[in-house]
Amino acid sequence: MHSFKSYLLWRLPNNVLSSITRTCKRFYNATAHLYFAHQSLDNMSQRIQEEFRYTCLQDVFNMIRYVALEPNIVNATVVHALTLKAGCFADLRAATSLLSVYSRTGYFGSSMALFDEVHDKDTIFWNAIMSAYIENRCFEVALDLFVKMIGEGIEFDPTTLVIVISALSNGRSLVYGKLIHGLSVKAGMISYTFLSNAVIDMYAKCGDLSSSEFFFAEMEHKDIVSWNSIISGYLYNNRYEKSLWYLKEMNCSEIQGDGVTISCAIAACTCLQEFGAGSAVHGWGIKLGCVKSHHIAVANSLISFYSQLQDVNAAECIFEEMMVKNVISWNAMIRGFALNGGVQEAFNLLHDMQFVRSVEPDITTIVTILPICSELMLLREGKSVHGFIIRRVMGSELSVVNCLMDMYFKCSNVEKSEYLFWTMPTKDLVTYNTMISGYAQNGQAWEAQNLFKKLLSWCSASTLPTLLAILPSCDSPQSLEFGRSIHGWHQKLGFLNNILASNSLIYMYICCGDLLSASTLLCRISVRADVTSWNVVITGCTQNGHFWEALEFFNCMRQKSLVGYDSITLVSVVSACGNLDLALQGKLIHGLALKTPAGIDIHLQNSLLTMYGRFGDTESARWIFYHSHNHNLCSWNCLISAFTQNEDAKKALELFRVLDFEPNDITISTILSACTQLGILRYGKQIHGHIYRFGFNKNPFISAALLNMYSNCGRLDVALRVFNSSPGKSVSAWNSLISAYGFHNNTQQAIETFQEMINSGISPTNITFVNLLSVCSHSGLVDEGCWYYNNMFSTFGVHPTTEHHVCMVDILGRSGRLHEAYDLIKKLEVQPDPGIWGAFLSACNYHGDLDMGRAVADILFSLEPENVSYYVALCNMYVAAGRWEEAVNLRTIIQEKQLKKPAGYSLTDVGLISVNR
Repeated sequence: MHSFKSYLLWRLPNNVLSSITRTCKRFYNATAHLYFAHQSLDNMSQRIQEEFRYTCLQDVFNMIRYVALEPNIVNATVVHALTLKAGCFADLRAATSLLSVYSRTGYFGSSMALFDEVHDKDTIFWNAIMSAYIENRCFEVALDLFVKMIGEGIEFDPTTLVIVISALSNGRSLVYGKLIHGLSVKAGMISYTFLSNAVIDMYAKCGDLSSSEFFFAEMEHKDIVSWNSIISGYLYNNRYEKSLWYLKEMNCSEIQGDGVTISCAIAACTCLQEFGAGSAVHGWGIKLGCVKSHHIAVANSLISFYSQLQDVNAAECIFEEMMVKNVISWNAMIRGFALNGGVQEAFNLLHDMQFVRSVEPDITTIVTILPICSELMLLREGKSVHGFIIRRVMGSELSVVNCLMDMYFKCSNVEKSEYLFWTMPTKDLVTYNTMISGYAQNGQAWEAQNLFKKLLSWCSASTLPTLLAILPSCDSPQSLEFGRSIHGWHQKLGFLNNILASNSLIYMYICCGDLLSASTLLCRISVRADVTSWNVVITGCTQNGHFWEALEFFNCMRQKSLVGYDSITLVSVVSACGNLDLALQGKLIHGLALKTPAGIDIHLQNSLLTMYGRFGDTESARWIFYHSHNHNLCSWNCLISAFTQNEDAKKALELFRVLDFEPNDITISTILSACTQLGILRYGKQIHGHIYRFGFNKNPFISAALLNMYSNCGRLDVALRVFNSSPGKSVSAWNSLISAYGFHNNTQQAIETFQEMINSGISPTNITFVNLLSVCSHSGLVDEGCWYYNNMFSTFGVHPTTEHHVCMVDILGRSGRLHEAYDLIKKLEVQPDPGIWGAFLSACNYHGDLDMGRAVADILFSLEPENVSYYVALCNMYVAAGRWEEAVNLRTIIQEKQLKKPAGYSLTDVGLISVNR
């Protein structure tokens, strides 16, 4: 008894303990009295006996009521035992209350057992068990119990019908809902307002808004619940405007709103993105006294409203003022920070949440914080959340594991996602879609397609997300046939009218190089095609190098469709013009953008900066930059890059000196290129200091750029130290070191570095062989150069490109093997680039082969008639051969065409620039 009492003292609150203590005392006093006075109770008057039983029953009800406030299976069983000992279980009121308590604790089996133990069941007891089934989402069983209740002759009451209608609402059973509605009318109970409110809610939940609205209009007596039911019904069916309309109608009536009304109105304003209306509702709620500490639901709605409308400070203010917060409050605020870029604040709030005794992070908290780690590729933080999930034993929840898999995929940790997938005890369609999409996004097309085939064998009724997950795996001409089969599968499942699916298929065909199929599909959906459809085509062509086609689709969009372009369209078109070096068309697009609101879009302005940089028009780029009032770091990077690309390194450094943002790796790489152009070491050293200051010294691309800078500034020893101190030697660093050795005429070290690179497991790239062939060309290593050229694909899997062909022609040309160089050019599978013929022309000039040089020059004149260097090379060959007449004629042509060769120049460091920031 002592241990039992200690247990009660530990588990139950004081007010419950006092009630239990009183009942126990009475129980033991009565037992002692029976022991010492045998039949003394029988000798009591009937009035005293009834008073004793009534007092015990009241204490039992008090205990059950207290336990019901915070249901707990241990407390429920203790009270159940005391009820039996007190002899109060025969009272249906006590049995009904115990049944409800067991249901709320989650031990529904005890509720069913208790129901079976009672023989004389009344209507209230049946109502309690049906409510318990609904609480545990057993809606069909609740309906079966109602049928059984009617079959046993038990009369139902309005509360019974409300419970049944609730089950039908949750089960979305409109047909049976109408039957119960008819039964309510037939039984004469429909006049009860709370039953009418349930009918309104049932029709709305089942999607029959017309019946819900009609029944609401026919009600004679409407209360606040009636109005809330119709307002929330339209909100539930995404009819936000009509929901707010009913709110206005309610304000015109005599009914005053409450917390539920305000919560629904705020939710509608959130979905409509109506900041003004939401603020007005907020003020109305303050006037009604609904925005106080005890109205948690209203405060939660306001947090979500202000967060989604990007006023996170207002959301945080409401959150801080809440005296009582539940887990929904914390989750809403965490999501609010995440939506508004407050990543650190979101994690800080999650940390603080763990120290609040009344609240514990739940599944919603996890699936809110994990997408932040996914989108920002915060692998370390994601692993910490994973550890938290394991500690809180949430790893069995499918939604949590699916979010974890997505996070690891977004952070390029494919192995961890695979481990989670294969060790999951149960998988759903979302799990498979996450895996397929993760494989596709990480370049593992074969794995994605293989898993997709396995999914079809397991579940043929796949959904649209499955289609959207598998399509990114079809991103090359080799995947075209598989993509076409996906298109057929998409038609078979009936997604023909889904614009999102059609847009994804169009993009797939473009990535696979089948522009005809993409164009045909676009024509088929032309009636339904929106701006996103056209953007998919234009952007897809731009991203995959089909620049002319992108411009043609843009012209077609403007001429043949009724869809207007937006900033995304113009960004892609501007990029196409820049890549094609179409200065006039680019300026026309710029003018077109200025006539529309898209002209102020920062992404479009940055694209224009990049385009003018490619045109060499740095003045136009500067004009755009300084006439724009909205800059981000990308804007500064674009203008610095424009100056650097056009060999105006001094202006690039001056711009970097007044940079308004903290530089990123792109900024540093670009400015290092400017220092390399100037060849002035002290500027490079200052940038090197910035690299350590901002923590970029571990970035492999920064290390490679730094190595190039020191090499070009004549400090090969420092470049070698930078390479050796790099924590992770990337292929870029190896390429830069090979180029540095070649630049300093250390041929043997360059070749040995290449061999070390292969031995370390690094696969060479195109740039690797460009550097090697350049080294061989300048060192006269013809045989070595031929070996690298002939084996780069067969041995190392690198396809020769124009740069490699140019280097090979230069190697053969410098050694006097002009005929071999000519044969190499003629055997190329692709049309020779002017750069290849230009290298061959230089070799002809160097060795004085006038006949072959003149033939090559004629080819170059037709390919690039405005390039003066070809005319000068041929003219020098005429002069060297004593062919003065032809040389004079060629000079005359140069003058008539007004061709000028850029003048050479040298740089002098006069110390006018300082890059200290």
